Amino acid sequence: MSVVKYTKEEVNLLARLMRAEAECEGELGMLMVGNVGINRVLANCLDFKKITSIEQMVFQRPGGFEATLYSYFYQPAREIDKKLALRVIKGEKFYPASKALWFYNAGSDDCRAKWYNQWNSGKYKSHCFYAPVESENCF
Repeated sequence: MSVVKYTKEEVNLLARLMRAEAECEGELGMLMVGNVGINRVLANCLDFKKITSIEQMVFQRPGGFEATLYSYFYQPAREIDKKLALRVIKGEKFYPASKALWFYNAGSDDCRAKWYNQWNSGKYKSHCFYAPVESENCF
């Protein structure tokens, strides 16, 4: 059972996105990026009111993922990447990205307390994650 509708092509898109955004963070980091993507499809708030599919989420403009602008994103998805993508499509959540809609790579710097007017939900390796405040009623 999945938490969002998907096609084989969308599994590949999400897998490529997760790899391009967080391969250096290992499988858990990639899963967290996947959580952010799936959360954007599920959210009905802020910049994500009209995002209803994985494909729309991956290529959202403005406010989408920077990795889609670079050639690394366009390499074929590996089998392991597709398996990770299916895990988040089926609803697996990983803290601090379990409700996050945004992240950025802070490197070794501390995370900003707020980003896009949302509070930091935590950091994993180099990535800082941000979840919407409850008053936004996103989920």
